[in-house]
Amino acid sequence: MPIPPRKKAKVDSQASMLRNRASSPPSLDRPAEPHSTNAPLKTPRGSRLITYTQEIVKNSPSRTGIPGPTTSTGQLLDEGCAHLIQADSRLQPLIAKHHCQLFSADGLTEVIEPFQSLCSSIMAQQVSGAAASSIKKKFIGIFQDDVEGTGSTDDTPFPSPAQVAPCSVPFLRQAGLSARKAEYIKGLAAKFENGELTAAMLLNASDTELLEKLTAVRGLGLWSVQMFACFALKRTDIFSTGDLGVQRGMAAFMGKNVKSKTNKGGKWKYMSEGDMLQHSAKFAPYRYVP
Repeated sequence: MPIPPRKKAKVDSQASMLRNRASSPPSLDRPAEPHSTNAPLKTPRGSRLITYTQEIVKNSPSRTGIPGPTTSTGQLLDEGCAHLIQADSRLQPLIAKHHCQLFSADGLTEVIEPFQSLCSSIMAQQVSGAAASSIKKKFIGIFQDDVEGTGSTDDTPFPSPAQVAPCSVPFLRQAGLSARKAEYIKGLAAKFENGELTAAMLLNASDTELLEKLTAVRGLGLWSVQMFACFALKRTDIFSTGDLGVQRGMAAFMGKNVKSKTNKGGKWKYMSEGDMLQHSAKFAPYRYVP
């Protein structure tokens, strides 16, 4: 069922309530909500934002435009697993065997830089993991007078939207990007630089609004945005019905013969989208807790 859009709060009030410049690591036990961004986000200027600041928690959802927290980052995974097991007890041994680090209290302290994460997603499209890693190092390198990226380390800062937006496509292609990918990244940088995309928006948007906003960006398809929403923003109910791995896994769990695809020429190769949504409804809002 689509999630209704959240009410818009006043920009100045919202920015004040969201700003968090603390230098200490994110707390292991912050307020959280499955449909909200549960990862701390880093802005291009270096500030760190979280969804549920003390000001947000103190104010009513009607004022902030954001649903109130229903759990905490310390309890999110345990509550999610309990909900999944209650919905279908067959999941208990799988959950016991495979710990989900992504939504653990430690996992939810990972600070995400949205521009870097989305750029990395574009770089990785239709290439191997090794090739994507090489391109990313070279991309960082061309902004450090290191075209080969040999000096790039995990501590080397990723270029900001302000640095990338004015660059020419030929300059960006020095990193090994195709002309089209270079155009996509340049366009993405422009949207962050002009304020069309912001870390605050990624915190405040509903799941539906988030998908609509990001899939409107050239180079970001639905699957890429869904993976960003789950693995970067740490939203637990992003259910990617078009993902063949999700389709196949769900079909196998439902007892279907996954060796035989239902529609070899279509998008829904193992189960129809309608069937997937129907059978997954009982697992919401934790349908993407891996």
